[in-house]
Amino acid sequence: MALQILLNFFLALVWMFMTVSFTPAGFAIGFLVGLGIIIMMRRFFSYRLYTSRIWAVCALLLLFLKELALSSIQVLRIVIKPKMDIKPAIFELETDLKYDWEITLLSALITLTPGTLVVGISDDQKKLYIHALDFKDIDEAVDSIKNTFERAILEVSRP
Repeated sequence: MALQILLNFFLALVWMFMTVSFTPAGFAIGFLVGLGIIIMMRRFFSYRLYTSRIWAVCALLLLFLKELALSSIQVLRIVIKPKMDIKPAIFELETDLKYDWEITLLSALITLTPGTLVVGISDDQKKLYIHALDFKDIDEAVDSIKNTFERAILEVSRP
């Protein structure tokens, strides 16, 4: 991926020298031309294009913002109710993530979402222990995290 980005910058600089346009607009046009060349030559790379990974990062960010808004509304409803009929619980989430930064990112995303908190990680780093403010169903909570955050992190990190 880093090679593709460097190649794209190099092609943008070559474009600037070829057109004798040393402006930010000339660089931007050269960057887009370089991106087009890289897309046409993608079959020569053994891994996916860096643009798909950038798109996956943007999708993860949007997913987090959506979950943040939805959970904030849910916590607000709990706080505003005159009678708090919540069922807090701690449950275990077995993760498919392998690298430390992936597990850290998943833990941070879960903790930053209101109403949930990662309270611990197992020694083998395969299980996360999560506290939920209002807990209804363990399978639903685990599936929700696995199908949103974990899947998006895998999309970003895997080739």
